[in-house]
Amino acid sequence: MTDTATEITAQERVRNLAETALELKAQKPVGLDVGELTSFADAFLLLTGTSNRHVRSIADAVIQASKRSGRKPLGVEGEEEGRWILIDLGDVIVHIFLGETREYYDLDRLWEDAPAIELPGERDATAPHAQPC
Repeated sequence: MTDTATEITAQERVRNLAETALELKAQKPVGLDVGELTSFADAFLLLTGTSNRHVRSIADAVIQASKRSGRKPLGVEGEEEGRWILIDLGDVIVHIFLGETREYYDLDRLWEDAPAIELPGERDATAPHAQPC
């Protein structure tokens, strides 16, 4: 799916949002191209924060970056608790977790058949979709 206003792909949007999140020290970024596996999104971005406050800060930065690019979220869930915040941008869904919450739900494993989207910055070599730097 391409954004007709800016002609940016979901994969490029994931890369741009990952850059924003990494500026705030988000951990274990994983981009997944889920377009062939599901009809509700083209890509996922999985991120980890170190505290509830950190998760909320990353989410706020991602939301603001998306709005600046002309894409308002269709929905945001989990902001109150800050353990897992889901940001629905239509073609891209961003998941920002606390570490233990990410391990518990293990979306990395659940969506392991999805091709990885190469992301900028550091990657955790232990993550299933991590690619070498």
